[in-house]
Amino acid sequence: MARFVVVPQWQGSPSTRAMLLVDGAAAIAGDLPRAATTILDVPVEAGESLGTGVRRLSALLRTREIVAEAMTTGTVIIGGDCSVTVAALAALPGGTDDVAVVWCDAHGDLHAPDSSRSGAFAGMALRAVLGEGEPQLALHPGIARERVVTVGMRELDEPEEQSFEALRRLGAADLEQADALADAVAATGAARVWVHIDVDVLDPSEISGVPEAVPFGLSTAALSAAIRRLRERVPLAGATIAGFAPRSPADAVDDLGALLRLVGAVA
Repeated sequence: MARFVVVPQWQGSPSTRAMLLVDGAAAIAGDLPRAATTILDVPVEAGESLGTGVRRLSALLRTREIVAEAMTTGTVIIGGDCSVTVAALAALPGGTDDVAVVWCDAHGDLHAPDSSRSGAFAGMALRAVLGEGEPQLALHPGIARERVVTVGMRELDEPEEQSFEALRRLGAADLEQADALADAVAATGAARVWVHIDVDVLDPSEISGVPEAVPFGLSTAALSAAIRRLRERVPLAGATIAGFAPRSPADAVDDLGALLRLVGAVA
């Protein structure tokens, strides 16, 4: 049975609805097996930037410490904002030298502090995975670009474009071929893979509880099938499901079918 670690962090999000990420994490946690689920007591307060270009840095650093204490191989992280993946990879048992990262997200998350208008770390998360950006949060060493595969990324700011072009990229049409994701990860030569899913990668017709919906996304069925085929070929080092921010308990119920299908795919 997979082990689930719920990280209801909101401080990395740029959204005015960021606190709803706490409710989203709780909604998912309510449908996970209790014996296999740990809910972390992350900071509630916003925190300070500590003279950097990252808002709420002090709270993010504290959450990073808490995640490190909870990490084991094969952990499924439930966010919270999508930057929780950076904390998980930083504490991954065995390090990340043999790990590929599949980053499923509608947005680029490739800003550096000096290019981000919001100063929100979630918008810098993939850049931090590459080992770049704010040194207190970036991976050291970072994941090499040739071991990162982006999936469903379709809304980027101009400063993110150059980094995006240097990565392996799959869109919704690519996932019509069930083996496309597995083939892309196998081609990296990695021995293990971390799968990150910000649920806004899904099409808005599939899920409503996201801070910023982007049209022309993936179907839950296609993404779940691609991940299952990937796991048949490359062992899973761990996974993240993040970015769920339902406006109400009723909205959460409406979206849980899609979310639990993704949980089943990674767990």
